[in-house]
Amino acid sequence: MFTPTRRLVLTSLSAAALLAITGCAGPYTVGADVSSYGSWPADRKPGTFAFDRLPSQQQNDEATKRQTALEDAAKAALEKAGFKPAADAKSADILVTLGARVTAYDPVPWDDPLWWRWRGRLLSPRYGYIGAGPWGWRQDPFFDRRYDRAVAVLLRDRASGEALYETHASNEGISAGDALLTPLFDAALAEFPAVNPKSHRVSVQAIR
Repeated sequence: MFTPTRRLVLTSLSAAALLAITGCAGPYTVGADVSSYGSWPADRKPGTFAFDRLPSQQQNDEATKRQTALEDAAKAALEKAGFKPAADAKSADILVTLGARVTAYDPVPWDDPLWWRWRGRLLSPRYGYIGAGPWGWRQDPFFDRRYDRAVAVLLRDRASGEALYETHASNEGISAGDALLTPLFDAALAEFPAVNPKSHRVSVQAIR
């Protein structure tokens, strides 16, 4: 028989378990380093847009597929900034060129000047530690491969070809991050049409 106190404890544990199960779903915050350039006319409305692909972005099926995925990831950010899709490129007010890269690299803790040895471990405030244990060599999660992710957006006037606005957003983490391209584009265009060439942090909301 459960006492009221024990029932309350069990209920709290069940709620905590449910929270743990569902905690990976829902909104979360993504931070990115953003810089922007250009001179968008103060009296010009965003207008309609169409994507403009470079020759290298459509040279084969793989490149075309990749570029289509980028355009899908950037479309919502452009619409949040006030743009609307055009019926075709010939009728668009703005042509949008996109770029993205994801670079994988392995962290090297001994490049950090603050690491030191302690009880057989390599200990670093930046990377955590690795060390030997009863089941062999233990690797801290901070030693996982990391990825540098970046996107770029260029807005050009279709009629004149003039580049009006350019923006970049980047961040890093332990996942390759295709799912993070959408919030990266959101961050890149979050301050449009304001220009700030100095890299600064912008946070946006994303949905898992």
